[in-house]
Amino acid sequence: MNLILLGPPGAGKGTQAQFLVEERDMIQLSTGDMLREAKASGSEMGKIVAKVMDSGGLVTDEIVIGLIREKLDGDKKGGFIFDGFPRTLAQADALADLLAEKGEKLDAVIEMQVDDETLVKRIVNRAAEAVAAGKEARADDNEESVRFRLMEYYKKTAPLIGYYHAKGNLSSVDGLGTIDAVKSSIAAEIDA
Repeated sequence: MNLILLGPPGAGKGTQAQFLVEERDMIQLSTGDMLREAKASGSEMGKIVAKVMDSGGLVTDEIVIGLIREKLDGDKKGGFIFDGFPRTLAQADALADLLAEKGEKLDAVIEMQVDDETLVKRIVNRAAEAVAAGKEARADDNEESVRFRLMEYYKKTAPLIGYYHAKGNLSSVDGLGTIDAVKSSIAAEIDA
C-alpha cells in the first residue's frame, strides 16, 4: 500500500502517518526528515543537501526525488506514506514516473479536509498550550505565520486535489474530528 496524505499545515498528517507506521508497518517518507537525515549522513547526496540547506536555498525536486528513489530501493515493509511530498503538480508527475520506474503504484490519496478558521485556532491554541506547559512552541505557530502557510498551501499544493481526483484515487476525510475519529476514517478509506 502506497499513499499520500494531503492537507494544509496543521491538519494532522504527521500524527496520522505515525499511526499507519505503528499499526500497518508502513514507512513514512517525510521530506523534512529525509533531508535532515541525508544532511547528517555525510553521503554524496547528503553533502549536496547540506550545501543547499546551509546556504538557505531550496532543495530541488531532483534532490528530493533522488532521496525518495533511495528509500523505494530499500525495505518496503507495509508500503510507503508520502508526507510533505508531492507539494506541486510537477512533483506529482515526477513521483508518478518514479513509482512506475520502480514497478510501484499509488494506491490512495487521502485529503484531510479542514476549515481554515478552525485550523488557525487549533494551531495557535496548540502553541499557547505548549507555552503554558513550560514547553517551547514552534516559532511559526502564530496566526500570521499559519495564514501565510495556508496561502502557500492553496497556491502550490491544493491543485493536487484536482490532479488526484482526475486520476481516480482521491478520497477525503474530515480532518477536524478527534484524532481517533480521523484515524478510523483513514482506515476505512484504505480498507475500502
